[in-house]
Amino acid sequence: MSDIRILTEDQLRDRLTLDQAAVDVIENAFATLARGGVVMPPILSMHMPDVNGELDVKTAYVPGLPGFAVKMSPGFFDNPRKGLPSTSGMMVVLSSDTGRVQAVLLDNGYLTDLRTAAAGAVAARHLARSDARRATVFGAGLQARMQLQALRLVRPIDQAVIWARDPDKAATLAQQMTGQGLQVSAQPDPEQAARFGDIIVTTTPATHPILRADWLRPGQHVTAMGSDQAGKNELDPHCLDRADLYVADRIGQTRLMGELRAALEAGIFSGAGDLPELGDIIIGRHPGRTHSDQITIADLTGTGVQDTAIATHALAAFSKDP
Repeated sequence: MSDIRILTEDQLRDRLTLDQAAVDVIENAFATLARGGVVMPPILSMHMPDVNGELDVKTAYVPGLPGFAVKMSPGFFDNPRKGLPSTSGMMVVLSSDTGRVQAVLLDNGYLTDLRTAAAGAVAARHLARSDARRATVFGAGLQARMQLQALRLVRPIDQAVIWARDPDKAATLAQQMTGQGLQVSAQPDPEQAARFGDIIVTTTPATHPILRADWLRPGQHVTAMGSDQAGKNELDPHCLDRADLYVADRIGQTRLMGELRAALEAGIFSGAGDLPELGDIIIGRHPGRTHSDQITIADLTGTGVQDTAIATHALAAFSKDP
């Protein structure tokens, strides 16, 4: 047991931040997944509607990496009323050679938040217009904050609006995020919020659409982050039909729990045949944005390969410690 490294949330926060290195790590994870050889089983997902909670267990083995992570990620969405964050969790890292436990990362969900935000940056890097300067964020929680920070790592964002069901939370976050060349305001009208952004990011646990297809305009990119359970749905299914390009993090997942699931169930998405994944765009197997007027959508449900990648990145940050 003495060989097992235990790292706390405070230790991990001290060494790892949402920066270009984290974005590159997650981009490489998607590329590796696309090239093949990764073993990534379906997500073990448990929904607990009576307590407004859920638990996801994700993992992936990536050839060439010294270890692989098994991540437990609970989300209990009534927690803010109790003075607690909605998400928490931990990761266990096992040796790729022996299967023995190498480390326990008591990150309390921090690494999940980090890799999720980094994935949003990767999607924007490959699908949003290079001159995108205005962002719209649906939601006012931690991931809303981090997604906006992540966008600024890959695009010249200098204006943003935030819409949330709680206008006070949107106003508070807008005030906190304004500064360092970024002007942020709260927008109480979701349609006006949607029309504002060159990039739209949805970060809510919504079970009914909050973004309508007829609010979209040519040239926009949408990253949908919140639909990581079969009962969730942030985008009007017609959004996918209107988009010129739909990209999933993992098609097998988005068919079951992403925005693609809702569109297929509605029977209105005509592009449900050979759909690309984000890794396909990254490695050049499938074209990304090809002209400025396209509407693009990234449907991100969260993958086990991201968890193994961020856990490996975290351990590397401590590799020189005794």
